[in-house]
Amino acid sequence: MKYYLIAGENSGDLHGSKIIRHLTEIDDQAEFRFCGGDLMLEENQEICTHIKEMNFMGFVEIVLNIRTIKAQINKVKKDIQAYQPDALILIDYPGFNLRISKFAHSLGIKVHYYISPKVWAWKASRIEKIKKWVHKLYLILPFEKAYFKKQGYDAQYVGNPLLDAIDDFQKSQKNEIKSDDKILALLPGSRKMEVTKILPVMLEAAKKINQIKIVVAGVSSLPNTYYEDAVKAGCEVIYDNTYQLLTQAHVALVTSGTATLETALFHVPQVVCYKANPLTVMIAKALVKIKFISLVNIIMNKEVVKELIQQDLHHEALVKHLNLLISGEKRTEMLKDYATLQDIMGKPGASKRVAEEIYQDVKA
Repeated sequence: MKYYLIAGENSGDLHGSKIIRHLTEIDDQAEFRFCGGDLMLEENQEICTHIKEMNFMGFVEIVLNIRTIKAQINKVKKDIQAYQPDALILIDYPGFNLRISKFAHSLGIKVHYYISPKVWAWKASRIEKIKKWVHKLYLILPFEKAYFKKQGYDAQYVGNPLLDAIDDFQKSQKNEIKSDDKILALLPGSRKMEVTKILPVMLEAAKKINQIKIVVAGVSSLPNTYYEDAVKAGCEVIYDNTYQLLTQAHVALVTSGTATLETALFHVPQVVCYKANPLTVMIAKALVKIKFISLVNIIMNKEVVKELIQQDLHHEALVKHLNLLISGEKRTEMLKDYATLQDIMGKPGASKRVAEEIYQDVKA
């Protein structure tokens, strides 16, 4: 069978590499062509476009690079038409991939979409496009199935790839952080804006917590200078080892994003932090129609973890909520909710399930 995959971001490159690996295991006649990154290249060399030529984030950056994006779309369309795959596998990246899905559908190529566009949060009009052009949709958030069913579309929840990543880590039994101290983990994010705006507030609050060791989750993609203040304050900084930190952490301050769900799945009580340009936040509030910003609260549909956003994010509030989580009733309640969250999320194996579903569909 011939499979064509499109991933436009680093996370999609990881998921795409696993799908290629699983399809190779179950289909001894599998052939691939794809748009992706280095991880997908490790599995197969038949690349059309590398993600470094496609990965544009944010309103302004997209507008500034609109000609480049259009050229890439046209290039990929021609490549798909020439390759004539049995299945087109789209991974997240909705602005680009939904355009490709329309084109593929017009050629009679079945479209399999892994990691749905967040239509429940914004751009609900995309639902009609999905219903018209996407043959099968694979979901990674459990509540999405009921949402799509209400819209008249039967999508499939396959589990969340984070469960795979955590399961792989736990099986490796790595444990490089050795400390008898209670650890307060600071996860300030991986982007320049996040670290510069949020880490100083985290540090100011952390220094006021008694008898606890402060460890910062750094990323090597940013210069060490971004963590100088943490080092000067006597904090330990570890790079690219967030999971190992979370296995030892007693409590955490976490910048909103995927890390909030990861922290919950490691059963670490947390306070969620977010601060951005006021204009960006104003636009987001106008466009995004959800009550919460953290995935934990969105999935559970209630406030499990405290969210401190914009002007509410200051060291006094962080200290107050951290102290409630170090011990006592609030900590016990959050850990109980985490156990429920774990049950809702299901078991690892999302990429493998997607590969099996696609193979069986193409074979049929």
